[in-house]
Formats: sequence, C-alpha cells, structure tokens
Amino acid sequence: MSIPKIITIITLLLSILSCCSTRTTNRLQSQTDVEKSEQSEQYKTGKVIKVLDGDTFELLMEGNETVKVRMEGIDAPEGGMPYYRVAKNYLSDLCAGKEVTIEIKEKDHYGRYIALTYLEDGRELSHEMVRAGLAWHYKQHDDRQSLADLEIEAREAKRGLWKEKNPMSPWTARGLRRKGVSTKDSFNIQGDNQ
Repeated sequence: MSIPKIITIITLLLSILSCCSTRTTNRLQSQTDVEKSEQSEQYKTGKVIKVLDGDTFELLMEGNETVKVRMEGIDAPEGGMPYYRVAKNYLSDLCAGKEVTIEIKEKDHYGRYIALTYLEDGRELSHEMVRAGLAWHYKQHDDRQSLADLEIEAREAKRGLWKEKNPMSPWTARGLRRKGVSTKDSFNIQGDNQ
C-alpha cells in the first residue's frame, strides 16, 4: 500500500472519529442540560413571607411569584388545637423573613408544594419542628426513620405537645370533623399550650 493511500485512510478515520466524538459530546451536554433543568425544577429558593401554621408557609420566589409550601413528612397542630400558636410562632422564629431552599416532592390537590425546606445553615424545618415536639411525624405519608427517631426523642423528653398526657393528632381531629363530630371540647387549652 502506498503512502498517499495510507494518509487518505488515516485522514478518513480521523474524520469519522471526530464526527462521533462531537455527537457524543453534544449528546452528553444535552443530557447534562436536562438534568440541570430537572434539578432546578426540584429545588427553588425564596423568602418566607408568611407562616400560616406549624407546617405551612408562603414563599416569595423569583419573579414575584408567591407559592404555598406544605412541609414534607410532618403534621402540626391546627387552629383550635393545643400548641397551634406555639408551633406557628416557633416556625416563624425559624424562618419568617429568611431565605430558604425547598426541595419539591410533589404538588398537592390544594396547589401547595409538598417540600423539604432548608435554612441557609443547612437545617431542615420538618426535622426542627418534630425535634421541638411541635409536630407529629406524618407516618401515613412519610417513612423517613430520622423523623420517627426525632418524634420518639421529643416524646421521651416531653418537649412541646408531648407534655400533654395523650395529645390528639391533627389527622384524628380532621377525621372526627369530617364525620360531624365537634372537637371543640376535646382540648384543654390554657397557658403555654396555646
């Protein structure tokens, strides 16, 4: 085989390899762009502008968009229940007026983001509320052992709502109300459990 033929074959092979390499690079870049887009959809940052209760708040995001966020994995006392105000105030102290990052898990039928919420120092709000004894681990919708362990720890230390002998969970109260049973007289709200 002559040298000019060898050079032609080598040039052709290099051309083919270069083309394949460019396609692979473009495909990898495209996959990376999709992953970044999916990740930016999953994580959002904003400022907490209003705390609605012990597990829900409003977040002001880029573009002046306000969204409601329901904290993943917990259920806090609702209005009229013992520790409702304590839980709401504690959550306000943790995050009101602060920048947070939410990790969106889903959107519920009320249009709220169900999300984990991270403070700038890395603490996650659902964990902080359960640790303080101001929310239940919502086991029907979350199976994280870390929240289960924090609830056990708060119960044993009698923190927050666990100071009560047998606190009624929010899902039990909601179930009774749906059946037409008033829970108004079920609670002994006084002093520090408001």
